[in-house]
Amino acid sequence: MDCNELKFSRHALVQMFARSISKEEAIKVINNGEVIANYPDDQPYPSKLFLGYVNKRPIHVVAGYDADEKTCILITVYQPDLDIWESDHKTRRK
Repeated sequence: MDCNELKFSRHALVQMFARSISKEEAIKVINNGEVIANYPDDQPYPSKLFLGYVNKRPIHVVAGYDADEKTCILITVYQPDLDIWESDHKTRRK
């Protein structure tokens, strides 16, 4: 994502604190991770789900993008749960 500015939602910060994920780790996922899902109809901004690995730890970041302001808004950050995600951390279980 081409971000001039990066913002963290309150929800993202609470989840990151609860899961011991730092801002730096979340930013690393946005900058270097893989987009595994697009949500073009999300409101107020379209968003994407990123998967990245920090010290071999999988991390998902959902980020919205305000194209007018070129601002990325991190909506939530979490470690994928293997009850929900396959072992590749990209595919939702059926």
